[in-house]
Amino acid sequence: MIEFKAVSKRFRRVDVLSEIDLSVDKGDRIALVGSNGAGKTTLIRCLLGEYRHGGELTVDGLQPRLHRTQVLKRIGFVPQLPPPLKMQVEQLIRFAAGVCDSDPQRMIDIAHALGLEIKTINKQAFNKLSGGQKQKLLISIALGRDCDILVLDEPAANLDPEARAVFFELLSQRKQQAAMLISSHRLDEVAALVNRVVELDRGRVVLDDHVDDQVDMSSQLACELVLKYNNDAFEKVMHEWRFNADEPGLHWQGQIAGPDRLRFLGVLSRYAALLKGIHLEEK
Repeated sequence: MIEFKAVSKRFRRVDVLSEIDLSVDKGDRIALVGSNGAGKTTLIRCLLGEYRHGGELTVDGLQPRLHRTQVLKRIGFVPQLPPPLKMQVEQLIRFAAGVCDSDPQRMIDIAHALGLEIKTINKQAFNKLSGGQKQKLLISIALGRDCDILVLDEPAANLDPEARAVFFELLSQRKQQAAMLISSHRLDEVAALVNRVVELDRGRVVLDDHVDDQVDMSSQLACELVLKYNNDAFEKVMHEWRFNADEPGLHWQGQIAGPDRLRFLGVLSRYAALLKGIHLEEK
């Protein structure tokens, strides 16, 4: 489906990508990981046809730079940084659906599932929305398109836990029909979403490995936490995860999306001294 053959990119005298060889097939869900400056975003921009580069890059034989319209119709893209668009939300949805011959109502339905009421923001300019609203709308546009390639750059960074659970479920529905390239600087953020890990370092592929794919992306975990004593910072974080506590604030209950388990445990590790007991059970 997607073929990178000796793809290289230089900015001035700096090699950002160096002889990248990579094949991506339908059903691949790739975590593209690496530190800032490793070349992840540049690789994505080459795939989107935004940069000239050395080597050869094709999508089913089409070159993104030369056949950009045909290639982009097949790609749903969620950028890490939302573009500074002044277009009204309803205009943006109509435009996005029109360029790829998709149904705008599908995008609206996905937005509602993510907790974004389009009717209340229809007339607002995109650049005036909150970070979370922008992210939900961009995800809705990407997943609402008739595409078989999803390119997601830190896709769930600004989503609340409930929206993240819906997002994981939506990805689960597409995992057999699409190829996914999910960029992140932290593997624990995306580990449960993927079946392959590609790590970049200084513009080179230093790891390309298939990983265990046993986590159900639509699963939910019931969680109970018992504390030794209460803490205001911990309480604030748990409320962000939609957890509830008893009156003394020592016993917390809630649920998390299965793919979020590593991320959640990472959050809990910051408060290890408070924890007396943890119980996680898949529902």
